[in-house]
Amino acid sequence: MYKMPEFTEKDGAEILAFMKDHPFVTLIGHDGQKSVATQVPVLIDERDGKLFLRAHIMRKTDHHLALEKNPDVLILFTGPHCYVSSSWYTQKMGATWNYQTVHIRGTVKFLDDNATVQMLTELMNKYEHTQENPLLLEHLPEGYVSRMVKGIVTFELEVEDVFAIFKMSQNRDDESYKNIVNHLLATDDTNAHKVAKEMKRRRPVLWNQDSTE
Repeated sequence: MYKMPEFTEKDGAEILAFMKDHPFVTLIGHDGQKSVATQVPVLIDERDGKLFLRAHIMRKTDHHLALEKNPDVLILFTGPHCYVSSSWYTQKMGATWNYQTVHIRGTVKFLDDNATVQMLTELMNKYEHTQENPLLLEHLPEGYVSRMVKGIVTFELEVEDVFAIFKMSQNRDDESYKNIVNHLLATDDTNAHKVAKEMKRRRPVLWNQDSTE
């Protein structure tokens, strides 16, 4: 795997927080002949010092059949990203892209229908609780739930390998770093604003200095 030491995130708490903030992932597998991919929301469980992911996919689709043949998968957690112009640097060099991503590798284990009901219950509880009138799994018709469960399959995997790249201009000098943030905030790009906010969080002393001048 290609390593970028200056951008590789090693803080486990930062990585886990990022994963929890960006739970809609890209699931990638391979059936021995071709690659398959799908996007799914995951639940993150911590048990006995280990990390587990749970999600569901449609039954008997290409990605389900592929994972039955080959349960080894790659899961990508991704966050906001944006272009960074080299004209914002104090030195002339190539432009780049700022982004955050966590790559997870593990082996899928398919679970039974009871586990699917449990996962759907937890998933709906998590995302419906902020609604004015939450619609939870227990509010749905029993026949609808049973048909839905038959059409999907739940899996769990233990996280075996974590590779996190948080590329936020860490290798730039302070003046360039501030220039990048200011230019990103001057755009109308929501992603750029989120990247700028993360950059400010990671080097707060630069803005603390401004407030004391």
